[in-house]
Amino acid sequence: MNDLFLRACKRQPVERTPVWIMRQAGRYLPEYRALRSRSDFLTMVRTPELAAEVTVQPVELIGVDAAIIFSDILVVPEAMGLGFEMEESKGPRFPRTVRTRHDVGALRVPDPMKKLRYVVDAIELTKRALRGRVPLIGFSGSPWTLATYMVEGGGSRDYQHVMRMMLDDPETLRELIDKLTESVRMYLEAQLAAGADALQIFDTWAGVLPPDHFRKWSLEPIFNIVSRLHRDGQPVIVFCKGANHALRDIAQTGADVVGVDWAVDLADVRALIGDRVAVQGNLSPSFLYGSPGCIRREVRAILAKYGAGEGHVFNLGHGVFPDVPVDHVRAMVDAVKEESGVFHRG
Repeated sequence: MNDLFLRACKRQPVERTPVWIMRQAGRYLPEYRALRSRSDFLTMVRTPELAAEVTVQPVELIGVDAAIIFSDILVVPEAMGLGFEMEESKGPRFPRTVRTRHDVGALRVPDPMKKLRYVVDAIELTKRALRGRVPLIGFSGSPWTLATYMVEGGGSRDYQHVMRMMLDDPETLRELIDKLTESVRMYLEAQLAAGADALQIFDTWAGVLPPDHFRKWSLEPIFNIVSRLHRDGQPVIVFCKGANHALRDIAQTGADVVGVDWAVDLADVRALIGDRVAVQGNLSPSFLYGSPGCIRREVRAILAKYGAGEGHVFNLGHGVFPDVPVDHVRAMVDAVKEESGVFHRG
């Protein structure tokens, strides 16, 4: 197996910097669009054979050093009893929201081997399809991010409903977060049991919380998940978008790797937490609209920011945009592979 990614996550020596990208199995790939033209998004997520095929595509077409299972963070709320829809060009929507104690009480902590079996099966199929070429990453949304979607009913600009619950009815929000924490932990353990080689927890909406509330509603549940995970050395990545103010705290959740967005200097991140955890990031996704030569220049700059030594996983600071030219994504991956060796020569 190409285990560069796993070694970097564990801050072990590597010959070059490994690279993968968030949302790497997606619409920027013509091969994905060809499959998507015959099946809607949720059908692809719920069909293990299709999910496995999509997961492997960027390994074969882009040359990334890790695969991440094709799924969606909102399969967890759905398994808890809250159906959701994926509206074209608008994103996810929950026809029924969670805003009262009664709403929370109606939710159940699901058995992932029953309610999320299609993800487990997709991981098992993907492992066979990968044939040991690269590691496979499983993932989940964080309790805070999932709660935000469930309370708001989808994406939001002002987060009015979840903020009102947090301030006016924290007991209800706590009950919801606690149910999500247990659900996420069990779901991640099921992915490990199915063969996932690493895990990532996505806290997409971390940046909407002020520091004190971030620690209470986001970090504490993440710590509870990571500290109780039954795992056998598989690394855990925690990515809290927009929470660069709390990098020291994120590094103390038990994560092996801290993912960072593009709004922070990677040299500063390494100086702050690089002696405790590996660091993942952090090219701006928008930079992939630039020419391949400019992309290479920006890749080189980030590699230089991190500098020599172990503990860096190259990634974007968030997911790749669907209209980015596939050649530009490939140019970024190639640049990491070709430029990073100089930082790993003893």
